[in-house]
Amino acid sequence: MNFIREAAGALAGLLAGAVALGVSELTAAATGARGAPVVAVGETAINLTPIPVKEFAITHFGTHDKEALIAGILVLLAGFAAVIGLLALRRLAFGLAGLAAFAAIGVAAAVRLPAATPADIVPTLVGAMVAMVALLLLMRAIRMVWRTPGGGVEAPTGMDRRRLLIAGAGTAVVAAGAGGLGSLLLGRGGAAPGQVRLPGPAFRAPVVPAGVDLRIPGLTPFVTPNASFYRVDTDLVLPQLSPETWTLTIDGMVDRELEISFAELLRMPLTEADITLVCVSNQVGGTYNGNARWLGVPLAGLLRRAGVQAGADQVLSSATDGMTISTPVETIMDGRNALLAVGMNGRPLPVAHGFPARMIVPGLYGYVSATKWVTKLTLTTFARQKAYWTQRGYAARAPIKTESRIDLPKPLAQVKAGPVTVAGVAWAPHKGIAAVEVAADSGPWHQAELAAADGLDTWRQWRWDWDAAPGLHTLRVRATDKTGATQTAQRAGPVPNGSSGWDSTVVTVT
Repeated sequence: MNFIREAAGALAGLLAGAVALGVSELTAAATGARGAPVVAVGETAINLTPIPVKEFAITHFGTHDKEALIAGILVLLAGFAAVIGLLALRRLAFGLAGLAAFAAIGVAAAVRLPAATPADIVPTLVGAMVAMVALLLLMRAIRMVWRTPGGGVEAPTGMDRRRLLIAGAGTAVVAAGAGGLGSLLLGRGGAAPGQVRLPGPAFRAPVVPAGVDLRIPGLTPFVTPNASFYRVDTDLVLPQLSPETWTLTIDGMVDRELEISFAELLRMPLTEADITLVCVSNQVGGTYNGNARWLGVPLAGLLRRAGVQAGADQVLSSATDGMTISTPVETIMDGRNALLAVGMNGRPLPVAHGFPARMIVPGLYGYVSATKWVTKLTLTTFARQKAYWTQRGYAARAPIKTESRIDLPKPLAQVKAGPVTVAGVAWAPHKGIAAVEVAADSGPWHQAELAAADGLDTWRQWRWDWDAAPGLHTLRVRATDKTGATQTAQRAGPVPNGSSGWDSTVVTVT
């Protein structure tokens, strides 16, 4: 009987915890999504996590790293809530103290969020208070079923079982209803890219040459669809910005500060450009890269309007989520297609990729060039200010390394002896790919056939026809860019300025 009573206590704790999360979610719909306890704790955990752990998560969970983090937090909270219920069985004050500790953790996480406001702690406090009431009612119902006169636990009387079931079911309904309504309201707010009509470009991208896509099944396409484009950021909840209220501020070491609205931005002459982006977290052979056609206002023109003062060597860009990214001024002003982008592949930017505006600077890893949800550009110096990732040990200047990847055959594939197509992509944005070579086992390097080039800023597909003999084989690839530099064989991880090494794959030929 004690086991059943303790199970009921643990369940009461779980229900109270669910009420806390559900009511917090509903409250966050009014005060701001980042104040929800799971989001606040998750984003604070991301900011405090050591870089090696972050890279481990990105490598092993890929684009599902945030879902894995949320799942882990929910499992820990469920265990904590069950313990709260067991403590409340022994003494209600212990259970209430546990909920107070839950609130303290949520509040502490919320106040550590970048650009935190007093409103960010409200969801946790409201959720915890309602959860305390729920725990009080559930414990009272449990004690009515298992009365303990004289200090001993009696068998259930049966007369109050219905009250316990009603209390439990009612608590579950409150938790589910509040959480569901909160999620619905949060999903309706903010950004609406589909309602934005982009003007045509004043300066169109050059016509894409025939033959840029070899159209080999399984080979990465030349243009990455928006829905398939990689996403790496620190946000559990995507920032929701309205183009009607969005503004870009340019300040710092400038002759005149500027504030530009989204409507003003769209009235400026827009430039269209095909650019391949690469994340610094991309491992050798990884897929944290993509190629798209971007539409935006040249960043160099915006900086000239503000008037860059002598000595300014860094643009410190800030996003609405608190992210800061540092970009060398020289790379923006040297004539490359550095853009404040508003469009991606013929449509407004998706929310996940920075709507309503983001930075794009060809040739630099994203952590020093590709600020999403950008709202401010501050002209400063590298000596004076450090951005988010440079504070965590990454290099301040990070040109993309010349790299290549084998897409086909897939790792550990089995293929038949004879002609086998080996294919993949190579990239060296703002330098261009001049050649790709492939080798089988320890054999000589063979020139691969390159697809047509679409300028210096995009990747190139390649293929090599291999006469495969039976056995276990290792295929390797390396690229040479148009400066004459050949991809190094030396292996390096993403920190501090991007991974390097030759991609390889092992196949069985039968």
